Amino acid sequence: MADNPMSQFQIERYVELNVYGIDASFTNSSMFMVAAVVAVVGFLNIAMSSRSLVPTRLQSIAELSYEFIAGMLRDNVGSEGIKYLPFVFSLFTFVLACNVLGLLPYSFTVTSHIAVTFALAAFVIVVVTMIGFARHGVGYTKLFAPEGVPTVLLILIVPIEIVSYLFRPVSLSVRLFANMMAGHIMLKVFAGFIVSLGVFGFIPLLATVAFTALEVLVAFLQAFIFSVLTCIYLNDAVNMHDH
Repeated sequence: MADNPMSQFQIERYVELNVYGIDASFTNSSMFMVAAVVAVVGFLNIAMSSRSLVPTRLQSIAELSYEFIAGMLRDNVGSEGIKYLPFVFSLFTFVLACNVLGLLPYSFTVTSHIAVTFALAAFVIVVVTMIGFARHGVGYTKLFAPEGVPTVLLILIVPIEIVSYLFRPVSLSVRLFANMMAGHIMLKVFAGFIVSLGVFGFIPLLATVAFTALEVLVAFLQAFIFSVLTCIYLNDAVNMHDH
């Protein structure tokens, strides 16, 4: 039904594609992910095309975004973290673009699907784990054995640390998915009341405007949180102290 708040999350296949039994169809979700990438690349190219000493407004936004992520990496990882700036900056801009595009009328919110957010989170953990082993070798496993813990307690602590590490993509993905989905459901519910309440429809209209403003803030905040947590995980991989 059109007025069903959950209908906005329905996946629609535009191009049916099956690869060895795997559904790889091009969907509305795929389209908006491509749109997010195109929007980010297009904006950065246009913003940085002049590269003038006195920056334009667009150039200022691009440079501030760059410095914002660079500062985040320096604060959480240190000077060594700057080499991972392209990785974290790409994550931040992609998640932000997906969140913001989802606020447009008749659009689709990619980050409201757990499959997408979990794939992003799993990718982050895999990359971080690879960095950890590349820098520390087998010594990276010391991350699961905190310094100063008595040997007898390691039998209990190590499994807990391993489970906690493996749970990272779950917590990272659910936080983003749940916030985006809940916000869009609330917007749909209040929007549905505008017409049905007739002359009193101005009340849910005001609520919808307020929630929309809040969702814009949430869109930025969730992209920020996703990036900050990625930096924290990178810090574990880069600056793991020898035990």
